[in-house]
Amino acid sequence: MDVTAARIVMSLLAALVLMPGGLPAGPDAPTEPGAMPGLRPVQDGAPLAGQLLVATDLLRDPRFVRTVVYMVHHDSTGAMGVVVNRPGPQVPVATLLRQLGLDDRGATGNIRLNYGGPVEGDRGLMLHSTEYAIEGTERVHDGVALTSRPGVLADIAHGAGPRRYLFALGYAGWGPGQLEAEIAGGYWITVSGDSSIVFDDDAGTKWDRATSLRRVTI
Repeated sequence: MDVTAARIVMSLLAALVLMPGGLPAGPDAPTEPGAMPGLRPVQDGAPLAGQLLVATDLLRDPRFVRTVVYMVHHDSTGAMGVVVNRPGPQVPVATLLRQLGLDDRGATGNIRLNYGGPVEGDRGLMLHSTEYAIEGTERVHDGVALTSRPGVLADIAHGAGPRRYLFALGYAGWGPGQLEAEIAGGYWITVSGDSSIVFDDDAGTKWDRATSLRRVTI
């Protein structure tokens, strides 16, 4: 990692917050695509929760070009998802634990910081497989859960965490009706939420693989 990249990483770590009380609610509507200022808890039965939102070539916003977003919330109050194909640098888990004021004794291994979206980039969110759960874990859909509490990092550091996971900084969000309008405008398609696309390390092919899942009606 070069000096500039290292400084960026340390800046992110200095601001990093995992939400000890779970996902906060935020009723304010966004003013730009993918920018909802707050989160709401995952809702069972939400129409797009558990699906992949895939940017089309019409979407030229550099924050979202060819992104794949795993949707964790969608209802009449708005929508929220996590970008799953923008990997960043790896950092020692012990460093994250120290930054969060947690015990780093015995912590081993590295964890990759992924870009989760343009909203609250200092917020850490963990998408992970559902065999793991702690207080505050929200099961989203078929094999994928969401945890925003720091205990998940401590468990990963000590070999007791989820089998598969993706740690993201920030998220993407939409106000009421905003995402529906963007989909109608051709900026996004939705496809089934393939957990292998969410969790595997081959980020460079995730957009192509997700796009190939699109159903063609003749």
